[in-house]
Amino acid sequence: MQPSLLDSKQAWGVTSVCVAILACGYGAPWLLTVALKNVAAEMGGQRSVPAFANALAWFGAGAGGLLMGRLADRISMRWTALCGTVMIAVGLMISSQSGRYGLYAGHGIFIGLFGIGALNAPLAVYVTRWFERRRGSALALISSGSYLAGTVWPPIFERLIGSVGWRQAMFTFAIVQLCIIAPLALFFLRPAPETIVVTAAPGTSQETPRVFGWPPNVVFGMMMLASFLCCVTMSMPQQHIVAFCSDLGIRPAAGALMISVLLGAAFVARQAWGAVSDKIGGLNTLIVGSAAQIVTMTGFLLTHSEAGLFTVSFLFGLGFAGLIPAYMLAARDLFPPREASWRIPALYLCTGLGMATGGWLAGYIYDQAGFYAPAFATGIAFNAVNFIVLATLVWRQVSTSRTR
Repeated sequence: MQPSLLDSKQAWGVTSVCVAILACGYGAPWLLTVALKNVAAEMGGQRSVPAFANALAWFGAGAGGLLMGRLADRISMRWTALCGTVMIAVGLMISSQSGRYGLYAGHGIFIGLFGIGALNAPLAVYVTRWFERRRGSALALISSGSYLAGTVWPPIFERLIGSVGWRQAMFTFAIVQLCIIAPLALFFLRPAPETIVVTAAPGTSQETPRVFGWPPNVVFGMMMLASFLCCVTMSMPQQHIVAFCSDLGIRPAAGALMISVLLGAAFVARQAWGAVSDKIGGLNTLIVGSAAQIVTMTGFLLTHSEAGLFTVSFLFGLGFAGLIPAYMLAARDLFPPREASWRIPALYLCTGLGMATGGWLAGYIYDQAGFYAPAFATGIAFNAVNFIVLATLVWRQVSTSRTR
């Protein structure tokens, strides 16, 4: 280990590069979000079709993290990131030239599984190995990449799609993200200073200690469930706000800008949440964030005006911003560092599955009901269960700390 590099300016520089890589890579699923109605019009008018393709991208990103995280440990983060950007480009090109099933394959296998899957969780693990004292803040920054993508790209995509159509827009962005990510990965992703030794020394045990008096995997299973549930709720407004606005007679450009407001607020707020989590810990941050998300989610049921939805989108972004990095910080707080390379990707798998489920479920419920209120109400119900699971873990944390 090289202690002088931990929490250093160089560590923050590497983290900033990782954020830029994720901001480019995550543009791919946001493109489909902006083009949802355009794509649906070519796929029989069913919004569940592009919503399912986006769901496959989110799920693939989570599942790919488990596989690609191990690959990054073997061949380095640099080459894993290069693999990811090439796969995203291939997926966008396939999707741009195909019908329904090509859209599914392009987004699920190439963009999700081998594309973003090679970037998201592996980069998060990589960044945690550059920090010790400011790990929560670093995780908050690195996990903001998708929000930065959602802030920057939707207005650009909305204009590009209006000019050349969604298919040519996908093909164009395939080249753009490849030209940005490849040089960043080649020149800036150097080996991290913290080296994890996986094999035990003679006479030592590799057994993971109990957490809150419970078997560690029971606690981790509850964290996985909670991360899935919260992301079902989180994804619904993010993936359907443009279509929702269009249904209300609000201009598509305003809907795309609404995504930018929502995710721009989340990007800024996430940095503040990171500082909070450094002080109170990941688990306590989660319970506060869960309460904030459920309160702000109700706003989408209560207002249908353009100004009101801009306000609700801003508040929703502030509310949920701290959740995902707090799960990763809690995993580093509660479990041995040697397990980070599989526990953090496993949590990203659950968040990806939650994002996938929420985006698809909202589209499916819309197709059945003809409007979004039942979908948003379902999201609130998922969030309520998430709060109960997290409250149980916090209660155990407090109970065990009192008995020490």
